[in-house]
Amino acid sequence: MSVSVKFCGLSQPEDIVAAAEAGARYVGFVHFPKSPRHLDIDRIGALAVDVPIGIAKVLLTVDADNALLDAILDRVPLDVLQLHGAETPARVTEVKARYGLPVMKAIGVGEAADLAKIDRYAPVVDQVLIDAKPPKGADLPGGNGLAFDWRLLAGRKYWPCPWMLAGGLTPANVAEAVRLTGAKQVDVSSGVESAPGVKDAGLMAAFAKAAGA
Repeated sequence: MSVSVKFCGLSQPEDIVAAAEAGARYVGFVHFPKSPRHLDIDRIGALAVDVPIGIAKVLLTVDADNALLDAILDRVPLDVLQLHGAETPARVTEVKARYGLPVMKAIGVGEAADLAKIDRYAPVVDQVLIDAKPPKGADLPGGNGLAFDWRLLAGRKYWPCPWMLAGGLTPANVAEAVRLTGAKQVDVSSGVESAPGVKDAGLMAAFAKAAGA
């Protein structure tokens, strides 16, 4: 079975083309001012309309309130909401009910004890994004180019909802990450960039090939 790839933090029309040519299942746009991949609402909307049918458009936000999500969803056609902050299971449930879109919740993992958080969210989310826990004091909850010990997921191929592996993945290591974890979905952002926020089409193609997309 092939592995589904999500390219996150896209910012240019050519990124959309490269993602599609690489066989992406998802493309992600970031609305979080602290991120080097942050885009304003109009820019996300302009890019989203060019995403080919069959590729899911994902919006990454961090602790966004209803007013912000209302403003975005009034203007941008999206398929999935990715919550990458400290949103509680109750907040996830509220967002799903309010907007009627699938919700992907990011969970930071640094040690085995962190896996318990997945069990808290799995009953209420549509997908879990298992990411590397950011360092203390980090400005970004993800996209830091850090990996965690993938052996923590060995033998844990099932949760009540689908899951996606993220955190420090690159064309050089994604095949090993998939082998160790059994991941059927992978997410990459900084690992396919030539500079922070600048995607490299060659790296995107190499990543998808190595992942087994």
